[in-house]
Amino acid sequence: MGAAIAGLGMTELGKVYGRSPRRLAADAVRLAAADAGLALEDLDGLLVSHGMGGSPGIELADVLGLRDLRLLSQVNSYGATAGAMVAYAAQTVLSGAATTVACVFADAPLKPKQSSGSAYDKSSRDYYGYGGMNASLGFRSVNAYYALATQRHMARYGTTSEQLGAIAVATRAWATMNPLAQMREPITLDDHQASRWVVEPLHLLDCCLVSNGAIAVIVTGSDRAGDLAQPAVHVLGWGQGHPGHRRERGSEFGLSTGAAVSGPTAMKMAGVTVADVDVCELYDCYTFTTLISLEDYGFCAKGEGGAFAASGALGPGGSLPTNTGGGQLSGYYMWGMTPLSEAVIQARGQGGERQAPRNDVVLVSGNGGLLDHHSTLILSPHRKEGS
Repeated sequence: MGAAIAGLGMTELGKVYGRSPRRLAADAVRLAAADAGLALEDLDGLLVSHGMGGSPGIELADVLGLRDLRLLSQVNSYGATAGAMVAYAAQTVLSGAATTVACVFADAPLKPKQSSGSAYDKSSRDYYGYGGMNASLGFRSVNAYYALATQRHMARYGTTSEQLGAIAVATRAWATMNPLAQMREPITLDDHQASRWVVEPLHLLDCCLVSNGAIAVIVTGSDRAGDLAQPAVHVLGWGQGHPGHRRERGSEFGLSTGAAVSGPTAMKMAGVTVADVDVCELYDCYTFTTLISLEDYGFCAKGEGGAFAASGALGPGGSLPTNTGGGQLSGYYMWGMTPLSEAVIQARGQGGERQAPRNDVVLVSGNGGLLDHHSTLILSPHRKEGS
């Protein structure tokens, strides 16, 4: 007995207006159920990601007409939520507490006639007490904190902006082959270097997109998934890591992440090593997140992530196809559902022009907060031996 992803539902993504996050979420769940060949009444579990306001689980269940659910919860590990939801759903299915669980994320921060940068703008926020101290020093957005982490890595290991640029260029190369990607024009390293600073050392092309939309997956038992409409994507392993690094002198902030814990946990459960991984779908809110995750998973030594990226390993034709849909840098930004959705597509062999040559083992990462949370999934088109 194992667990598998049987359905994937994706609404329009990007500059999609006129629908609330709840409506988008409902649309994604309907699409995922239809993708699997299931009726909505077949669902007996619903996991909803943070961000829709109110009591999103109850309200979404009501919109969908779901009754007598055996699992209903809101999950929040920020960008690590999608991996956590799938693990939670898989454990529930394996225990017999529920049979068919939908996991969904939705967001709609973009508004018509407003810039993407204004979607998460907190510049007008009032800061009081200790919270005002960081703001007075310029730390008014998450960009500043990730810039600080990037600077730390650069100072310790000599990582360069050009090496980060190699990640942006490789990711965009994949996006040019993805019809769903928001940014499909090729870029060069010169383009990356010429893009404006957001917070030094992060250029605009080091930073993720802002998107409206929703994505849902359906998790059920492997036996049942094999009889449904789409190729089953088996969940072989999962893990989490929450390092708790404080942003202060002497900490490991910017030098290591929860991937160092969640990765080995998930791979041990799946019975694989980094040498077995064919495709990586990594949470890339910034190019730096890709770099440090590769190091912490063990695809290269600590401090060598920049050189590994600059070698061409991550892009089309490289030794480790990474973020094959364009990731959050060039594809679409749906928290951890961005890497998860592309992982499902790759594991099914439905990537079309961008399909990786091998897909037996697909690693999916999620990163949340300020490098505070991490989730890892190991997916495969094949069942784990003995399950």
